[in-house]
Amino acid sequence: MWGLVPLYWPLLQPATAVEILAHRMVWSLAVVALALLALRRWGWIPGLLRQPRKLGMITVAAAVITVNWGLYIWSVNAGHVVEASLGYFINPLVTIAMGVLLLKERLRPAQWAAVGIGLTAVLVLAFGYGRPPWISLVLAFSFAVYGLVKKKVDLGGLESLAAETAIQFLPALAYLLWLGSSGSLAFGAHGAEHMALLASAGLVTALPLVCFGAAAIRVPLSTLGLLQYLAPVFQFLLGVVYFREAMPPERWAGFGLVWLALTVLTWDALRTARRTRAQALRLAAEAAASGREAPSERVPATAAERH
Repeated sequence: MWGLVPLYWPLLQPATAVEILAHRMVWSLAVVALALLALRRWGWIPGLLRQPRKLGMITVAAAVITVNWGLYIWSVNAGHVVEASLGYFINPLVTIAMGVLLLKERLRPAQWAAVGIGLTAVLVLAFGYGRPPWISLVLAFSFAVYGLVKKKVDLGGLESLAAETAIQFLPALAYLLWLGSSGSLAFGAHGAEHMALLASAGLVTALPLVCFGAAAIRVPLSTLGLLQYLAPVFQFLLGVVYFREAMPPERWAGFGLVWLALTVLTWDALRTARRTRAQALRLAAEAAASGREAPSERVPATAAERH
């Protein structure tokens, strides 16, 4: 669903990217509120309201994801689908770099190599575009910051989206009302079908997230990480095949380097996960063996022989 969403945003024109963004915020809150009502998951709200620091972090998350959503909508409708897909390809590399710079995490050699290849790819693409790929970089960095803040907040996917869209709701609604008062609102001016499509922005936002949350508790993390590459792959293919965006050789070279970096990163992650699993099994086996031997050490030889 995330990979096919570039087909959806052009359907909402002639609404501007900012109006589409405002509808996405307003209708997302409506969808999430109905979901929480159906699931009776309201108990987390009083606790959250008593934590100003957590509320502040959710406000930061809401602001950052607003930038991400708005730029993505604009880039798709302005004919930059390929460059937008690049942002989500390089997002894992940006997340790793932020872990080193902000959280003082230590990287394995393969991770350093992936980050270095990714940086080279950005330089190649900057040469190809004649400018830095700023759409990709803003999308990647904004989503990486969003992920970092969400990690600190530690709320469930549905609850987190509800809190974020609740913060976004009033400014978005005020903007839509202002557009309506000035006669610039597209909602209602282009027929019932267009209205329904704009209102569907809430479902388009919430449904993939709910599915992702459901998958996260059923699918191994390594598999989930690999599956997340499908979204930018679909977006890239749509940009090249459906929207027929130009792909000169230097752009192919840049994307090729990004894919090489992701291959190195994925190989390292799978290898590390395998090693961790093997070590955990070995420790469990050793613990079980020592557990069996312990009674015989405590029981006298005669008693051990009788048993």
